[in-house]
Amino acid sequence: MANRTGNYTAFYVAEPFNESNLGANATRDFVTYNQLKAWKGLDSSFPFVDSHAKNYNVRESSNWETTLKPRLRDRLNMSKNIILVLSSITVNSRALREEIDWGINTCGLPIIVIYPEYKEKSDIIDCDNKEIKQQIRNLWNKLPIFRDSMSKVPTIHIHNNKALIEKTLKDPDFNVATKCNAGLFHYPC
Repeated sequence: MANRTGNYTAFYVAEPFNESNLGANATRDFVTYNQLKAWKGLDSSFPFVDSHAKNYNVRESSNWETTLKPRLRDRLNMSKNIILVLSSITVNSRALREEIDWGINTCGLPIIVIYPEYKEKSDIIDCDNKEIKQQIRNLWNKLPIFRDSMSKVPTIHIHNNKALIEKTLKDPDFNVATKCNAGLFHYPC
């Protein structure tokens, strides 16, 4: 069995992807991933373990079926959860569909959804009725495989806040080995 210690971060970038391309580094979803790596670089106790660093990188020109897809699956197989960055710019790309489909429907990985455009719990949750707001639910339609599969695993929805992300990464309910029952979760306002 794989050593499931990593956090697999799924995010949208335009294809073909090139990390050194300024366009990728200016994309909100990719910036959020880099933010996680930076927090870890500044504080080794920050509980983010980058699954993308667990096997060798591939070139953007690599073959999808023989190289790219197997590499994604290998990284997911070594992960304890998926951090999904979901925003208004997210597009239903082939890579993102594969990551979410394999991660949920094959690996059973819990999902931590970070919404980088939102800065407060009340942006995500209607604090009066304690339900996820419609504007957030509408974002799920950008990635139908996520929308249709997330009820199979524990899925927590949070805004982009370092302390809250750290708390969630430490929460055993969102680790594949100790996960809670499947369902939609959020922290109360």
